[in-house]
Amino acid sequence: MHLWEGVALAFQQIRSEKLKSFFSLLGVILGVMFLIVVVTVVEGLDRYVREDFTSQIFGVNTVTLRRAESVNINRSREERRAIARRPRLTFDDADALRERLTLPARVSVESDAGTSVVGDNGRTAGGVRLVAADAEIFDIRDLGVEVGRAFSAQEAENGTPVVVIGFETADRVFEGLEPLGRSLRIRGFPYRIIGVLEEQGSLFGQSLDNQVFVPARSPARAITAPRGYIDSVILQAVNPDQLRDIQLEAEGIMRSRRQLRPTEEANFALETADEAISFWNTISRILFTALPMLVSISLVVGGIVIMNIMLVSVMERTREIGVRKALGARRRDILTQVLIESATLSTVGAAFGVGVGLTIAKAVEAVSVIPAAVAPRWVTLGVILGLTVGVVAGVYPASQASKLDPVDALRYE
Repeated sequence: MHLWEGVALAFQQIRSEKLKSFFSLLGVILGVMFLIVVVTVVEGLDRYVREDFTSQIFGVNTVTLRRAESVNINRSREERRAIARRPRLTFDDADALRERLTLPARVSVESDAGTSVVGDNGRTAGGVRLVAADAEIFDIRDLGVEVGRAFSAQEAENGTPVVVIGFETADRVFEGLEPLGRSLRIRGFPYRIIGVLEEQGSLFGQSLDNQVFVPARSPARAITAPRGYIDSVILQAVNPDQLRDIQLEAEGIMRSRRQLRPTEEANFALETADEAISFWNTISRILFTALPMLVSISLVVGGIVIMNIMLVSVMERTREIGVRKALGARRRDILTQVLIESATLSTVGAAFGVGVGLTIAKAVEAVSVIPAAVAPRWVTLGVILGLTVGVVAGVYPASQASKLDPVDALRYE
């Protein structure tokens, strides 16, 4: 039997027995659908975390100095107490790093706080993220200024009360008005607006445009850096290949400042973006490890159902098989026919599973902040799995059909 003849017979069976075909393929459809939904969402989330999240939160090619690691979900009570006893970071720490680093790097302090701002027109915007930093922060975070300019290194050093505001903040406070040169009060301190940032969108549902940037040593330090304490120091390597060397050099400078012995544990944290998202690496690894086992269960069930359906089909077509053998069909021809029909049925189910899976993934993306990344390799894998299940499930029914005696098959009622 020719390949396309067997495929045509399989589609004819699907059309004539729609309900039976649907239930026979349900296991394959669900297995492939689950595969596509999970890997599409997980890969999209993985790309989102590694590209958007790390660039917005950490910056590209950066090392961040903090009092403690940004993410650690397995801390014991004793560890939390030890971290609470660690000394806070100060402006002097940032100055020491800036002066003593021998490798070229951009250095900026960064502290933030939630606040509300009031324009000189009396309009107020709440829930604004106040970021106090040095002038280098705009290069480190790759923040584009759409209108006006960023504050200079001299303004940052002198603590000049100037502010660069986010796109959304400007719209909420100065709707329809030109914000440049106007005044914005932050906790009662008047700041002169010198720039408006380009629109950045959102991150995990949180707006990145409802924020304002001020010099870290400006009057806002009373909010973001009380008693001279800061949240973090960010170091960006000018040469990406020197990132690890800068991290080691910064560690040495800080250990020297804290007078730590070589055997003593560091009472600060220096981490890159990759180290900070190590928790996500663990989660994604678990998901991709568990996924094949979960999918295989559904596919095994689907294969068993297809095998039973094909056995019933062979029984119903016993006389047809007897006629074909009587007319000269070889055992190999019968075996091939049944295998082709089984593989075609299962592949059709896999194709449906891929379509439904992609639809569900896109629906999840549309109604939530979870992105979806459609990787062609997973679509191809889903179809191949369907084909494989069909071939494996059809081996036993095909073998039984090929062994039928033509005389007994012709007498079958």
